[in-house]
Amino acid sequence: MTRVAAIDCGTNSIRLLVADATVSDSASGAGETGELVDLDRRMKIVRLGQGVDRTGRLAPEALERTFAACREYAALIKEHGAEHVRFVATSASRDAENRDEFVSGVLDILGVEPEVITGDQEAAFSFTGATKELGPADGDSYLVVDIGGGSTEFVVGDGHVRAARSVDIGCVRLTERHLVRDGVAIDPPTDTAIAAIRADIEAALDLAERTVPLREARTLVGLAGSVTTVAAIALGLSEYDSAAIHHSRIPYDQVQRIATRLLHATHAERAAIPVMHPGRVDVIGAGALVLLAIMERTGAQEVVVSEHDILDGIAWAAAEAAG
Repeated sequence: MTRVAAIDCGTNSIRLLVADATVSDSASGAGETGELVDLDRRMKIVRLGQGVDRTGRLAPEALERTFAACREYAALIKEHGAEHVRFVATSASRDAENRDEFVSGVLDILGVEPEVITGDQEAAFSFTGATKELGPADGDSYLVVDIGGGSTEFVVGDGHVRAARSVDIGCVRLTERHLVRDGVAIDPPTDTAIAAIRADIEAALDLAERTVPLREARTLVGLAGSVTTVAAIALGLSEYDSAAIHHSRIPYDQVQRIATRLLHATHAERAAIPVMHPGRVDVIGAGALVLLAIMERTGAQEVVVSEHDILDGIAWAAAEAAG
């Protein structure tokens, strides 16, 4: 057993997982023996990707929010006595001109250098985290989609990754691109703005499909906050319940109704939804539309929702590296 800490720093949120991992002799596929026992799992919305699509740089205030979260996480890692720490940074820091400032700040606080990973690496981590406990695909394959703030990862595999692609559609990126004018949110979104988001998503799906056979897999597995929030709404939860959401199956017609509702709601109406995290109020409509468009493109009749994703994949990788 190895105690590990994994940090996933994305465009919208930064998440920590401290866990005890038991790794089998061969840790390369979804169906092997292994157990990851959570000791601490938490998330903070820091919006590191604020303005990156427009400026190409990480904003000073976004960096400070992220560094404040890192200080909190460093204390928790020390408290739990994690032996191995792995910090992975994704879309926003990958795109930013001043990412060296981000890297040095994290190194000073946590003592580890963040790995600014490629989209393909992000996809592989997501696939491992999402499918490891689902077991072998039993002759079938999984399509895992991780809808993030700046990008969405598509991975097809059946115990190992066979094809993967990251494309630049995410809930924050699409919101900032189409639902903000002169620094002010369009409230509620107009049909024209929604159509523009849809056009960007369809173009990105065309791009992804050049690499990943999106229509081949029989099981669609959805990851990250946009998907879990849609699931929580579909389940009628009065408060966010990770255990109820994990491995729930949400049919297409419910996703369609919820996406339509979110896209046409005002900020106040979205904020009033009991399970809505304050940091997702402005971006959930775009995220839900990405999920809906994926289901329409693939013909999926339902999405299997996983609370285990890239963060769990990073933890497994840390444990495996520790030997």
